Amino acid sequence: MRGEIPARPAGLSQPTPIYLVGLFGMGYTDFYIFLIPLYGLSLGMSAGEVGMLVGGRSLLAVFLSIHIGVLMDRFGTRRVTLFFVWLAIALAPVFPLLPWFWPLLILQIVNGGALSFAWSGAQTLIAQLAEGEAEYIGRFSFYARIGTTAAPIIAGLAWDFGGAWPSYGLGALWGAVLTIALLRAPEAKARSTPPTRMFRLRDLLPSLSDYASCFALMAIPAVATSMAIIFLRTATQGVQSSLYVVYLHGIGLVGTEIGLLFATVEIFSGLGHLFAGKAMRFGDPQKTMLSGTVISILVICATPFLGGLYVLLLGAQVVRGWLSGVVQPMMFSVQAKAVGPYRQGAVVGLRQTMNRMAAIVIPPVMGVIADAWGATASFVILGGVLMLLCLPITRLTQREVAVAAEHASD
Repeated sequence: MRGEIPARPAGLSQPTPIYLVGLFGMGYTDFYIFLIPLYGLSLGMSAGEVGMLVGGRSLLAVFLSIHIGVLMDRFGTRRVTLFFVWLAIALAPVFPLLPWFWPLLILQIVNGGALSFAWSGAQTLIAQLAEGEAEYIGRFSFYARIGTTAAPIIAGLAWDFGGAWPSYGLGALWGAVLTIALLRAPEAKARSTPPTRMFRLRDLLPSLSDYASCFALMAIPAVATSMAIIFLRTATQGVQSSLYVVYLHGIGLVGTEIGLLFATVEIFSGLGHLFAGKAMRFGDPQKTMLSGTVISILVICATPFLGGLYVLLLGAQVVRGWLSGVVQPMMFSVQAKAVGPYRQGAVVGLRQTMNRMAAIVIPPVMGVIADAWGATASFVILGGVLMLLCLPITRLTQREVAVAAEHASD
């Protein structure tokens, strides 16, 4: 019944460990994201080299997220996640030993993949244990938001007071705490019912059939709709990290003022996560996700029309952060329920692949538009393009809602 609070899933009888996995799992990634540009600059590397180091962390995730997700479904999410957490712990003390660009880039690619797959495992585990319920996925996301807020602050303090060795040592310690949380969290049942078959070396190699079956999940309307919405959300995040900063700097805002606007999104996104369960129970989730995304696009692209008034810019970030926080757990919930309990790793891998591809493609496109027409006009152009992309998603959503209503009336 709509509006009814779902019973707590059996896998979350003791939810504290998995919520701590969310806090330390997302923070684990952000800790290293924050450190690598500081380390590169301290070695005298150029802006281009630092940019390559920052971007290198996503390389393996683009190509292997689906494969790793399938391994989680097949052999158990927690054990696969622990492997990548331990790999990142082992690699942490290697960073201060490599002051040369190319070896450091290779290390960053491998370590970035390990961190990305560890976070994918955390997302997969909560989807399995929560049985796709947005109420609990939202709480998990709230704790993850705490981790993303705290990690850069802690990493910055460690860097300022000690440099590379204490900073990366603290990163290894962060991974150790995450390990404890994972070991205390329950393992979700793997696809092949116990006893799970033994791991073989050839399982390390990606399988074309696994990739084909993963992309076939896009044939499920709920998955296709939510993946399209993820693409649009990634686009708005790209606007904030590029054009938005350029525009704000151009109208005379200083770094602290811009940083406060970014922090506002994070804070209200975390609060929105806690409301996702209620939003899931009231109204159709597909319509809520789409409408929230459309409003977010309009809010960010309306930035030049706010007159540079800081209070209006702050209010826009409050709205966008809140909507982003509500929509994200709903998307994860819709996907989790659409694919069933034994494809959670696969759908998270597909989601990560689409997300990384969008993150790689969209910022350069935005840069070209800004160079050609200027930052202010680019907001209008991008807003128009993104709104046009919403039209086929709207048709798909309407069709899915109609089919669901027809099935409910049978």
